[in-house]
Amino acid sequence: MKTFSEKIKEAREELKLNQQQLGELVGVSKRSIAAYETTDTKPRGNIARKLAAALQVSVDFLLNDEITDPKYGIEKAPYIEEARERLGPKAAKEMDVLLEQNVALFAGGALDQEAKDAFFEAVMKAYLKCKEEARKTYGRKKETD
Repeated sequence: MKTFSEKIKEAREELKLNQQQLGELVGVSKRSIAAYETTDTKPRGNIARKLAAALQVSVDFLLNDEITDPKYGIEKAPYIEEARERLGPKAAKEMDVLLEQNVALFAGGALDQEAKDAFFEAVMKAYLKCKEEARKTYGRKKETD
């Protein structure tokens, strides 16, 4: 099991980057990169995401000492980022949880494609039904003369 510090340093060295170069890619100082590699200091949110992207690993891998696969969860990053950009950080967290809890539906998993398609069809029907109910309940009332 490797620590955040070890993972940062090893990934940086694999890419043949020095601390200054990684710092420039991430938008932090060389001193910050050195601190990440030698202390228990961990970056917050946006910097952690930038570090993961620069190092070509997942945020989950960097921040969770239990995860040993550098690509673990990397396929969900674009969806989480889209949720963050469109709806904010709370939606990004919710998207991460949703994808993590439904890992069997993504990137292989135990279900065959037919079962996945049936699941998504059911989710879409439920979504449309909820949307219609919300429109009836909360939508604009038609003005009558």
